[in-house]
Amino acid sequence: MSEDRVTITPLTDGPLEVTGPVTITASDGSTLETTDRTWLCRCGASAKKPYCDGSHKKAGFISTVEG
Repeated sequence: MSEDRVTITPLTDGPLEVTGPVTITASDGSTLETTDRTWLCRCGASAKKPYCDGSHKKAGFISTVEG
């Protein structure tokens, strides 16, 4: 895999795993984080949005991943 490639992988019943050189930017344009790996909420229940805090387990979030 190329070092400059960003990959977004939806995890079954969980968050989006983002790997590669990414910058997470807030709606006001400020940088929240520059990283090579992070997990983003997709259930809507996280108290740390846009990041996953594991709330999907308690919320009963269910998804399927086709691959």
